[in-house]
Amino acid sequence: MEGDFEVPGLARLSAEDQLFVIAFVRHHGSIKKMEGLFEVSYPTIKNRLNAISAQLDRSFEAPSPNLRVLEQLERGEITVEEALKQMT
Repeated sequence: MEGDFEVPGLARLSAEDQLFVIAFVRHHGSIKKMEGLFEVSYPTIKNRLNAISAQLDRSFEAPSPNLRVLEQLERGEITVEEALKQMT
């Protein structure tokens, strides 16, 4: 298969970090439960979450506010003139 594919931020994490995030979600964000599960202290859990968050922040780009208009234009649903009006 060929083409340009965008990998979601979570998929860019290491397998170990992905498992950590899964465990965190499954335990409803309870740091106390994470402490017991991973047998580490509260600061260790917080540091790990901060490191994962920083990795996700680097991969997150907010969509352009004009993205919807540009997509409509690309599909031929609106004209260039209509797109310009909506974008200004």
